[in-house]
Amino acid sequence: MNKGVHLWNEAKKIIPGGNQLLSKRSEMFLPEGWPSYYKKAKGVAVWDLDDRKLIDMSIMGIGTCVLGYADDAVNAAVKEAVDDGNMCTLNCYEEVELARKLIQLHPWAEMARFARTGGEACTIAVRIGRAAAKKNKVAFCGYHGWSDWYLSANLQSGENLNQQLLSGLKTLGVPEELKNTSFPFHYGKIEELEKIFSENKGEVGVVIMEVQRHHDADIEFLSNVRKLADRHQCVLIYDEVTSGFRLRAGGMHVLYGLEPDIVVLGKAMGNGYPISAILGKARVMQAAQETFISSSYWTERVGFVAALEVIKKFENENVHGHLNTLGLYTKKKLQNLFKEKHLDVDVVGLPPIPIMVINDQNSLKIKTLMTQEMLKKGYLASNLIFLSFAHNVAIVDEYIKAFGESLDVIVEGLKNNDLDRRLEGPVCHAGFQRLN
Repeated sequence: MNKGVHLWNEAKKIIPGGNQLLSKRSEMFLPEGWPSYYKKAKGVAVWDLDDRKLIDMSIMGIGTCVLGYADDAVNAAVKEAVDDGNMCTLNCYEEVELARKLIQLHPWAEMARFARTGGEACTIAVRIGRAAAKKNKVAFCGYHGWSDWYLSANLQSGENLNQQLLSGLKTLGVPEELKNTSFPFHYGKIEELEKIFSENKGEVGVVIMEVQRHHDADIEFLSNVRKLADRHQCVLIYDEVTSGFRLRAGGMHVLYGLEPDIVVLGKAMGNGYPISAILGKARVMQAAQETFISSSYWTERVGFVAALEVIKKFENENVHGHLNTLGLYTKKKLQNLFKEKHLDVDVVGLPPIPIMVINDQNSLKIKTLMTQEMLKKGYLASNLIFLSFAHNVAIVDEYIKAFGESLDVIVEGLKNNDLDRRLEGPVCHAGFQRLN
C-alpha cells in the first residue's frame, strides 16, 4: 500500500467525507489505488508521498491551474504580496485594479464584487439577483455548487440535479421550506424554462446557467433565455466558474456577443490561488447594498494579485490561443484513438477541457481500468482532462501513446468479458456516495 492510500484511509476516520472536495476523493478515480496526496506540483508534474513523479493529464487542481502548477510569474507576484503583508486593517489597492480590469474585459459590466470560491460566488450572485428582482424563485441550468438554494431542487425530486452534473446529491440539512423555490431546466430546451415561468407566475426572479460545458454553445437557445428573462423581469446570471479563462481572459460569453446581467468567474482566474468574481450591470449590482454580503477573507490580498498576473499572462502570451489549439489537437487525437480501438466513446467539452463519455453499460469499470493502467505508466488520468498552458504537443503525444496501450487492456477485457478480473480494486464512484 502506498503512503497516499494509507493516509487517505486514515483521513476518512477524522474528516467527514475524507477531504473538502467531492471531485478530489480517491473513490472518484481509483479506490484503494489513487495516490491521493502530493508533496510538490510544478508545470504538469506531480510528486506523490512516495516521491513518484506523475504527469497530470486529469483535472489539474480541478481546473484551477490554467497556466500549470506553480507558475513562476504568478508565484513571484504572490510572494511579493505576502512579503508586503497579505492582510491589513486597510484594503489592498489591487482589489480596485482587478475590478477595473475585469470590467474592461467585459464591456457590458459596470461593477464587481469578489469572493474566494466559485460556489460562494454563485450564491452571492443569486442573492444579488433576488434582491434586484425582488422575487425569490430561481430557474437554473448546470452545476452551481453546494448551497441550500441549489440543493433545494432535490427536495421536489431526488433526481432533479442528476442531469445537471452530479448525481445522488442529498438534501439532509436543507430546510424543507425551500421546496419549490429552485427549478432545473436542461440546456437547449427552452420549453422547459417557459414551463417554469408559466407554473410560477411572476415569482421567478433569477435565471442562472452555464454558457457552455459539454457541447458547443447554442446561441439561439441562449438568446431565447435572455428574451425570456427580460420578458419576466428576471436577472440573468452566467456561471462561468468553469468555462471562464479558457478561450479568452475572462468569460467566454463575450466571444458570442452575449450580455447577462451578472457573470460569475472563478477557478482558473487565480491559477490555484483562491479568487472569484461577480461582475454585473450597475442597476443590478447596487442591490448588494440592500442585503448583507460580507466576509473577512474576501479582502485578502493574494487572490487579487494572482488574478491580475494571470490576466497579464493571457494578454501577453496568448494563453487562450495555446489552450484552444492544443485542445482541438488533443480531442482529435482522442477521437482517432477510440475509433482505432473500436471503442464507443464520445469526446465532448470545450477544446481545453476534453471529456470522454463512455457509451457502455460497463462505463465505470472501463473508467476505473483506464485510470489504473495509466497510473502504472506514470499518469494521473481519468475521463476528463483540464489542459493548461504548461501542456504541449509533445506531452499530449506521449500521453496518447501510453493511453493507447492502456486501452488495449480494456479492449481485451471487453472481448473476453473479464473486466472484473483485470481490476485490482473496487470500481470508482460516479457521483455523491457516503464513504463510511
